[in-house]
Amino acid sequence: MVQVEIESHPEVHERYELICSIPGIGRVLATNLLALTDDFTRFSSPRQLACHCGVAPFEHSSGSSVRGKTRTSPKANTWLKSLLHMSAIVAVRNDSGLAAYYKRKVDEGKPKLLVLNAVRAKLIHRVFAVLRKGEPYNTNLLHVS
Repeated sequence: MVQVEIESHPEVHERYELICSIPGIGRVLATNLLALTDDFTRFSSPRQLACHCGVAPFEHSSGSSVRGKTRTSPKANTWLKSLLHMSAIVAVRNDSGLAAYYKRKVDEGKPKLLVLNAVRAKLIHRVFAVLRKGEPYNTNLLHVS
């Protein structure tokens, strides 16, 4: 039923196809992103969506004292965060650029979940870039750093 609803609106269907062109992002995440962001009208930047999903790290501090490592917010949309997590795992396995990024960061000594969280954020940024350009994702033009 959701697929039929998406296909009945040409503009939404076009955005859906653009989002699905990104390696690692499938139908479930694409439909949830469109639905939970009100067709990307609720958030004006990828950082805002990353904060909403609990992907953006924040410094844990009080006043002038900084307490430990950065943390993600527990007040996040956990459903969207779990979908992004699974997509990040698929992207690391299937996208050579993200796989190289993941391996490089893990080899530097970063915790694996921290690197996966960074991949989640990269996926959100890719979604916004694809929608801004209005063109399908092209792996030949981008270099992940």
